[in-house]
Amino acid sequence: MKHIIFLCLALGLAFPALAEKAEGEALKPIYYALVPALVGNYGSNGKLKYYKADVALRIGSPAAEERVKHHEPLIRNQLVMLFSQQSDATLGSVEAKEALRQEALRQVQAVLSQEEGQPLVDDLLFNNLIIQ
Repeated sequence: MKHIIFLCLALGLAFPALAEKAEGEALKPIYYALVPALVGNYGSNGKLKYYKADVALRIGSPAAEERVKHHEPLIRNQLVMLFSQQSDATLGSVEAKEALRQEALRQVQAVLSQEEGQPLVDDLLFNNLIIQ
């Protein structure tokens, strides 16, 4: 009888700790990298220039990650179109790159909202942005 009571107490103390861990894990963001990197050209003053962008998307849940993966070709297309419209002025400074990052996030969220009814992506990050 003592063994059963001890077992019940041990299980009763373990469940809240497991529940807290599960709640904490659910709050961790997922970073989904668009692989391979986006590569293309930009500029229209007679001389084309090139960019390479390593992009990661911050997503809140595994279910949202699956939906984002499903729409990756559409997301990549939207970003390639955005990057190809850039100029030296829109890529030349830290502030300009931040403005581009914000615009890229808005466009990705708009595409996903149109397709899924919600933005699904919390943030967009440039892991690397090279212009030449």
